[in-house]
Amino acid sequence: MYPNISYKTLSSYAGTIKTNPRELANAALSVSLKEVQSTSALVQKFSKGRDLRPREAGAIRDCVETIKDSVDDLQQSLAAMKDLKGPEFEWKMSDILTWVSAALTNEDTCMDNFEGNGMNVKIKDTVRGCIVRVSQLTRNALAFINKLKY
Repeated sequence: MYPNISYKTLSSYAGTIKTNPRELANAALSVSLKEVQSTSALVQKFSKGRDLRPREAGAIRDCVETIKDSVDDLQQSLAAMKDLKGPEFEWKMSDILTWVSAALTNEDTCMDNFEGNGMNVKIKDTVRGCIVRVSQLTRNALAFINKLKY
């Protein structure tokens, strides 16, 4: 879905990926997880701010929780991808697709919390920028996972 970001984030994995769609999906999922973890750390840092208005504090608090859930979802997906074979392939794929989709929903929910006015522009723009990037990476990972076959 986002070829430029795919190229920039996955080209360093080319030696591992080669022409293997499963390795491509794993690499995309790993990149997404790393970015979500980085975003989680940033949002956690903002949550410790002393000058937050109540609406900002609430949005950041909610975002911390939803991003933690995204990290968990992507970690579960990555673990399941390592054992994606055998007669339970379709069942495991269904779980992976559900977890990655849930991670996307959590990311979107975090971003929704920053809609409207009355927010510190620096915090709002920084968090939204990170979430947009994370969402793009996660959408790419989901697209690559959807192409996997047994």
